[in-house]
Amino acid sequence: MTLSEPSRAVRLYGTEEPPAEERLLKAGPLGVLFDGANLRDIRMHGEEVIRAISFVVRDKDWATLIPSITDLAVEEGAGRFRVSYRAGVVSKGETFDYTVEIEGTAAGVLTYAGRGQTSTGLLTNRTGFVVLHPIEGVSGAPAFITHTNGEKVETRFPDIIDPVQPMMDLREISHRTPDGQEVSCLMEGDGFEMEDQRNWTDASYKTYVRPLALPWPYRIEPGEVLDQKITVTVTGAPRAAASRSGDAIVLALGDAHGAIPPLGVGLQPEDAAATLEHADRLRGLGLSHVICHHDPCRGHDAATLAKQVEAVRAIGAEPWLEAVVENVDDDAAAAEIRALGETAATLGKPFGTVLVSPAPDLKCTLPGSVWPPAPDAAKLYAATRAAFPGARIGGGMFSFFTELNRKRPPTEAIDLVTFTTAAIFHAGDDRSMMETLECLPHIVRTAPVIAKGLPYSVGPSAIGLRDNPYGEAPVANPGNIRQAVNFNDPRQRGVMGAAWNLGYFAAFAVGGAEAIALGGAVGPFGVLSVPTPFPQPAFAGAGELYPVWHVLRGLARLKGRPLRPVSASVVGAVRGIAADTDAGTELWLLNPSPSSLSVRLPDGFASAAVLDADTFAEASRRPDLLDELSPLAGSILTLDAYAVVRAVRPS
Repeated sequence: MTLSEPSRAVRLYGTEEPPAEERLLKAGPLGVLFDGANLRDIRMHGEEVIRAISFVVRDKDWATLIPSITDLAVEEGAGRFRVSYRAGVVSKGETFDYTVEIEGTAAGVLTYAGRGQTSTGLLTNRTGFVVLHPIEGVSGAPAFITHTNGEKVETRFPDIIDPVQPMMDLREISHRTPDGQEVSCLMEGDGFEMEDQRNWTDASYKTYVRPLALPWPYRIEPGEVLDQKITVTVTGAPRAAASRSGDAIVLALGDAHGAIPPLGVGLQPEDAAATLEHADRLRGLGLSHVICHHDPCRGHDAATLAKQVEAVRAIGAEPWLEAVVENVDDDAAAAEIRALGETAATLGKPFGTVLVSPAPDLKCTLPGSVWPPAPDAAKLYAATRAAFPGARIGGGMFSFFTELNRKRPPTEAIDLVTFTTAAIFHAGDDRSMMETLECLPHIVRTAPVIAKGLPYSVGPSAIGLRDNPYGEAPVANPGNIRQAVNFNDPRQRGVMGAAWNLGYFAAFAVGGAEAIALGGAVGPFGVLSVPTPFPQPAFAGAGELYPVWHVLRGLARLKGRPLRPVSASVVGAVRGIAADTDAGTELWLLNPSPSSLSVRLPDGFASAAVLDADTFAEASRRPDLLDELSPLAGSILTLDAYAVVRAVRPS
């Protein structure tokens, strides 16, 4: 397949793997989406009551194993639906087989039972049910829980993101929806507890089987039978009518508030040479900064650092340093960072911002566990300030927001708080990936609590994982498929990736981030094609542009401009950001859905450029594609799946 004729799947998703098919199952006012294995978007009277119920098998690195489904049977009729199937997973020669039975009734009762065993034994971090509660209208709301001993307690879903487990030892959770329906979720077959999954940018609270206080990974032995059941019961009628579908989404612009923050990317030493090779083109992005990752545990040294600095200077950006400190003794760590400062001095003291982290903090420490030995944080930051005089010193976590929330830095010792995220840690499907955008406003409400008045920066963040704090490494993806914990995720190269990156930047810009870094320039998180060990359909590795190029280029040029938030008549149906420029107001929009939708623009927007499946091939060749605006026939614009739009209202 040539670049001029990629399939629609490749244009949207970067892969020929088709999206998961979702079948709507109805039992009177109860509706669920069945994705071929699990349940999503559980609604009663049109209102979401539970986000998802899944039976999962996770390996020792927390990767979710993809099951093979057989004997699938779906029955609908007479106010009831039933689903049954057999499933099996394989992990490093070990197997686990299970059966599933699902039933829903018009009375608002949904049951989901799973029963399984292994003939080989299975090493796993989690096997069994996971239930997701939504966050919108639920965060901060009352909840009523029943413990495994029958004790009933009133509590609340966390508002500010909880760093640990807000609910423990669970048998049942009940809550009231924003529209007034009563929802109970009964969990049988094992002990359950809840984590605030917003820590990982998932738009949900997750109730899962097997407490984290127990050892993991653990073995399920041959002959051991796992038997679990989830029962959801919904009562009452909603106060509000469900939103009408089919109408154009109406957009509104808020007043100017703050400024568009600087936009950067990350840089790994192994990508420095390819960055230099394409420096002329990458200079056209107009990036503000590039975060150079330096980790002596991975063999990074003075030579690799020099190459990174050379690459960043070549593309016209400011080098930032992200330094991992290997030594755990205070004095040895200070000596290590001092030596790194001396190396930087030989390069002309390029780093105006230095972020530092002890190596042990790159890996997860579970709630209740003892953190591994590491340098005293305040002493390490003081040593870094001495080694890099005049630089801003940043602290936090190079891993996920989760770890920042669990191990908060001494803010009195630093100038900047930093963290990263990834979109596919818990789930790799398209729906879950785009739902992470819903969670980001919750992150930006919590981050200032941690920062205690300091500015915070985010990134380099991408769809895929640059590292896996919970296992040995991210998942290699030679098959170019959607899966959780991917290192090289195909959607980075599709229109969907461009949409997600726009939504990510918009959320953190509106949320007050001091600076934002997205992915990288080249490689698995990059904006243009270079030779890679993994497939990249439709791209030859010769510098062709991924769709995300155009998003980064456009947003980088808005640095410092007055920011205007964007709202929609249906929350989350369209996302975006706007800025006032010398030429007028510039509006960037994305459709987060795989379906087309119509949008009514605010008055005065007379021209626009569109990045979508139809313009994919042209976008790969033309760095200035979105500079060329076309007149609009009216105020209503139809957006294809995951389309990105740049629209302008002249002064």
